Amino acid sequence: MKFKVIHSTKYTYSEDVSFCHNIATIRPRKSAGQILEDFNLVISPAPSDFSERSDFFGNHITRFSLKELHRELEVTSTSIIDRDYEQMKEGFYTDACKKVTIADALEKLKIVDADIIEAKQYVLESILIKNIKLNIKEYARISFQPNRSVFEATYELMQRIYTDFSFVSGFTNVSTPLSVVMEEKKGVCQDFAQIAIACIRSIGLPARYISGYIETLPPPGKIKLVGADASHAWFAVFIPSFGWVDFDPTNNQIPKNQHLVVGWGRDYYDVPPLKGVVFTSGNSKLKVSVDIRSI
Repeated sequence: MKFKVIHSTKYTYSEDVSFCHNIATIRPRKSAGQILEDFNLVISPAPSDFSERSDFFGNHITRFSLKELHRELEVTSTSIIDRDYEQMKEGFYTDACKKVTIADALEKLKIVDADIIEAKQYVLESILIKNIKLNIKEYARISFQPNRSVFEATYELMQRIYTDFSFVSGFTNVSTPLSVVMEEKKGVCQDFAQIAIACIRSIGLPARYISGYIETLPPPGKIKLVGADASHAWFAVFIPSFGWVDFDPTNNQIPKNQHLVVGWGRDYYDVPPLKGVVFTSGNSKLKVSVDIRSI
């Protein structure tokens, strides 16, 4: 399937902004089952400084600064993405994927080769996933028994998070500790992905955070509203001798073509769509719109 994605972020300020510096992670990356065919980025007002590079994780990073007075900042990206996740999905249910037990995986992670070393960085603590509490470790152990398949244990963990946690927009923000999310069993897709990652890392297995989009489909007979889609987050677990497998605990499924990858890292802190600093004395309002259309 091929998709056109328009992602617009608009800041409105009550007072003049004299300077701002921003980092954007909004250009979808090439990944397994996904090709970025075209990308266009429009920033208004036009930035005085602009640069692009790849970060440590291979994500495309855009840096820009504005040095003129302004009261609005709008960043709009347009992407054309060719998505074929079905070709990968078949492999998830083969013995090569399902036969690797947790005990096997932990043993294979001791091997020194490029793939293992790259994956093992996702076992370490990160900015938003650290000091993992006992209640998260105990929650993980219910699914992750030594002789159980990594795939099946992770699949069950995904299902449990989907069942046990409630999607409550506004209950959490970036600074909300995972221990609070775990105790209250509330949050949004970013929280559910990070709870899963914390569980998996507590066992000693690599897990990474994936930032992207998900296409939402209207009810039968209804017209899809412009901007009704959303930024989304899910996670992936590394299975030695097989590779990375994605899971979406918010929707209780292995991602399909409607899941479009922008980037990945250790947690949300590594791949926020847009972050930065501004110099102003006033307040600001944020409006975000995502529109995904199959073409």
